[in-house]
Amino acid sequence: MKNYFIEKPSQTILDQVKHKIDLKTKPLGSLGQLESIAKKICLIQQTRSPKLSHPAMLVFAGDHGLTDENISAFPQEVTHQMVLNFLSGGAAINVFCQQNQINLSVVDAGVNHTFAHHPDLIDRKIGFGTANSLHEEAMTNKEFNQAMAAGAQLADRKFTKGCNIIGFGEMGIGNTSASSLLMSAFTDCSLEDCVGRGTGIDDQELQYKINVLQKVYAQHKAKLNDPLTFFRCVAGFEMAMMLGAMVQAAENKMILLIDGFIASAVFLAAYQQYPNLMCYALFCHQSDEHGHQSLLDHLGQEPILKMNLRLGEGTGCALAYPIIQSSVAFINQMASFESASITNKP
Repeated sequence: MKNYFIEKPSQTILDQVKHKIDLKTKPLGSLGQLESIAKKICLIQQTRSPKLSHPAMLVFAGDHGLTDENISAFPQEVTHQMVLNFLSGGAAINVFCQQNQINLSVVDAGVNHTFAHHPDLIDRKIGFGTANSLHEEAMTNKEFNQAMAAGAQLADRKFTKGCNIIGFGEMGIGNTSASSLLMSAFTDCSLEDCVGRGTGIDDQELQYKINVLQKVYAQHKAKLNDPLTFFRCVAGFEMAMMLGAMVQAAENKMILLIDGFIASAVFLAAYQQYPNLMCYALFCHQSDEHGHQSLLDHLGQEPILKMNLRLGEGTGCALAYPIIQSSVAFINQMASFESASITNKP
């Protein structure tokens, strides 16, 4: 596996950025989170005049062998059906990306389906779904490295085309289960506090899901000393590919838009290995999925939106993007007290 180098942005420009923000025609701090977003983007880009270029969304799709244990409200074939929906333009992520002029790419990372050629589908299939993590490692070391490299290559491709802000979405029946396992592994939260209803299961089904995941956790907990080994034992191909894309995007000093529970769990795993990843990430929303608030609290991050979403696909990223645009717009275009000839507070 490639050894990624993620550089912590220099803080030397921070005082200049704060000074520019504080002299805008407003009370100090009155633009709230917009100001903190603007500061972070300025640090990433090492400028007092940041810009957003060619925003992109990568949606990775893959299937999970663990769905053989009936842990999801929906059958596995919904994964490939939703991919077809993405390709026909009918999903929420299509609507929001089109609305906000975000370039959307759909990636087959490991769906249990053979797709006909489609100009808008990027084929990076590692396999037809992962192995059942209840009985064996979800993916081999070779498969994991292949997925990581494919994700990195896709992020790199966006970067070379001028993209400097990239969102990460996913589609994969069973991936909330994998995310719950990752959250429990890398936080102080019990598995029960991490497991949610995913696509919608009742109380009895939820308890069954918890019981299955406890067995999966016990099967692989010996690998916890190596975060990425534990990750490959329980996660999906779409998650591994997303992880590779995240770390490569951060190495390229791009702005990372982190979506809901699944994307945050992938980020959490990557963060164990690459702590400077945090310097490049904006957490776009707090999902309604059980456990996401605790995960964000663990990371010490304030989400941009809280709208009771639990759809995935990268929808939170696309919805938050106009707010991020506003943070860049105000620091670049808003008048200062001096330029507007307005008396500042003494």
